[in-house]
Amino acid sequence: MADEQASVSRRRGISTIWVVPIVALLLGGWTVFYTWSNQGPEITLVFDTAEGIEAGKTRIKARSVEVGMVTEVGLADDFERVVVTAEIEPAAERLLRDDTQFWVVRPRVGAGGISGLGTIVSGGYIELAPGEGPEGRLSFVGLEDPPVTPVGTPGLKFELVSEDSFLGAGDAILYRGYNVGRVESATFDVEGQRVHYDAFIEAPYDALVRENTRFWNASGVRFSATADGIEVSAASLESLVLGGVSFGVPEGRSAGGVVEDGTSFNLFAGEKEANERPYHHSIQYVVQFERSVRGLRPGAPVEYRGIPAGHVERIMMEELVADSGGTGKGAAIPVLISLEPGRIHFGDDEAGTERLRRGIELGVPHGMRATLQSGNLLTGSLLVALDEYSDAEPAELGEFQGYPTIPTISSGLEGLQHQVSALLAKLNALPLESIVASTDDAVQSANDAVKEMERAVASVGALLQSENVQGLPESLEATLAELDRTLRQFSELAASLEAEPSSLIFSRDPRLDPEPAVRAP
Repeated sequence: MADEQASVSRRRGISTIWVVPIVALLLGGWTVFYTWSNQGPEITLVFDTAEGIEAGKTRIKARSVEVGMVTEVGLADDFERVVVTAEIEPAAERLLRDDTQFWVVRPRVGAGGISGLGTIVSGGYIELAPGEGPEGRLSFVGLEDPPVTPVGTPGLKFELVSEDSFLGAGDAILYRGYNVGRVESATFDVEGQRVHYDAFIEAPYDALVRENTRFWNASGVRFSATADGIEVSAASLESLVLGGVSFGVPEGRSAGGVVEDGTSFNLFAGEKEANERPYHHSIQYVVQFERSVRGLRPGAPVEYRGIPAGHVERIMMEELVADSGGTGKGAAIPVLISLEPGRIHFGDDEAGTERLRRGIELGVPHGMRATLQSGNLLTGSLLVALDEYSDAEPAELGEFQGYPTIPTISSGLEGLQHQVSALLAKLNALPLESIVASTDDAVQSANDAVKEMERAVASVGALLQSENVQGLPESLEATLAELDRTLRQFSELAASLEAEPSSLIFSRDPRLDPEPAVRAP
């Protein structure tokens, strides 16, 4: 029996054992492809802190719709800030633009009101505010506070510059008491020592802002005590509580042309300062006062016969000390004033300046003098008044520390104080003690005389009641009648002497000289 041999044959094709891994590979590849094709962009956000942000929990929303999720939170390389990595859904990729903004929504209380209360229960989230710039940006710097004005809101963005800080983000911008915009942010310029505010006015009110528009602080209630009196101003209840800015065009000036975004305006301390016309030409003089200048402050009015002509620049104490050898004892107080020709309609130019200077030079020799006068008795504020006095002593323009000086005289309240002081000095010089002593002696003597008279009357009364004078009335009546005749004769004699004093020597009825008889022929 022959040995049987097995025949071996090779099967061509793929073994079924590979079906499972191939299918798994295909499914995995499809999953990767599907995930990749449906995965949105990954973005990085930089915040100052990670408060309210957690990886895998904090969502990113746009108008309350979820559009992404935070995947990682870590510190920046400089350890100064926080870097947040987040994935954005593909459908929201077009929201990522150059001016897109991100901020963390949490409970806040500010000038704009109370916001984010819903996050107390649901937790914080990151808000995405889409911009209008080019698409494709993936790295952003997050805001610490929500933007006051949403991106794309029609209106005018501009800058306000002030030397003082009295506004904050969200403060209202008012036009005649109506809210038309808001302050968006405030930054302090260390080098320039000024505060810069970013502000926004919504359309169509942005057309109210023109080249000659002035902005001023309308925060709260403003009290101003000046030589003109006490002024109280407040724009609205909202600005009274939260603060704000008002604006308008000064009276008598044109509105000017249209302004563009980014225009810078000065922010004045109040409406009075904003409406005051700026003058570009002025002349400075020094006036020196012998008496107290308490109540005279920088900015106080300088008037010529009641007409505003300038203002007080400052009291020159440093120059006074230097000029008097370091003491200033007994010297007149120098006050620097600025006269503006435009205020008295001489013209705000070089010609008006020269005209005013010439007027001062001619006026001083003819009695022009400066005086301190009370602007307001309640506040004690003083002002400098210029006027011409016909009885003023002759004087000329002087010089002090390079400035021309206008002569001064005492007048108004200062003169009254001087007169009162002189009167009090005279009263103090009177010998009041001796006068009072003499008066006391005279009064005592009068009292003694009255007492003596009272005793005499009492004695006469007692005498009349005694028995020895019962028959006295008849004799007294005869005596009084004789006395009356005597007094009448004496009165006639006195009248005669008054009319003709020579009657004591010469007869009142002189006889005529005898005339010789004429014999008949």
